[in-house]
Amino acid sequence: MEKLYSLVIHPPESVLTLVKSMKEQLASEVGWFNSKNSVGHITICEFKATEKGIENIKKQINKVCDTLSPVEVHLNEFNSFPNGAFFIAPDNDSKKKLKHIMKLFHKSLLIPNMLKSDNPHLSIARRLKPENLTKANRLFTEIDLNFVCDGVVLRQFDENVKQFFVTDTFKFNNNPQSEMIQETLF
Repeated sequence: MEKLYSLVIHPPESVLTLVKSMKEQLASEVGWFNSKNSVGHITICEFKATEKGIENIKKQINKVCDTLSPVEVHLNEFNSFPNGAFFIAPDNDSKKKLKHIMKLFHKSLLIPNMLKSDNPHLSIARRLKPENLTKANRLFTEIDLNFVCDGVVLRQFDENVKQFFVTDTFKFNNNPQSEMIQETLF
């Protein structure tokens, strides 16, 4: 049976705690909203896989992580998408670094029907009505967060609680030699 997975960048606990408190602040202003209870993350992709398939995907993720180096990430502004998502955005330099990481996974993971995220952001809320987006923009005006992205996290969706939970963590190993070996094989 196929299960739903997501591959994400998880900021450190200090950032996750701040995002959680922001979600609670926003909920006290606008009531419940989509993603209120989800743990903060930057989505790389979502996909479905069987138990056998996920083991192969984990090997692919490990290969990509072996070649990657940790990167500094600076989140410095609030923004929103037309669909009502309200989020914290990275600065331009961080955005380039995160997009590079995301694209490597998109190209390297051989997964049919994978949903790819190509715009790195840390969601606070999703599907807010326009009036609630206005409230969010009034409530949150300045942000300045830094962290080192040194790995990715694989999460599985739990149908009972309707949330993703972490199943595996993959660290970046800063091994460019591995990338060169892979290139010579193909």
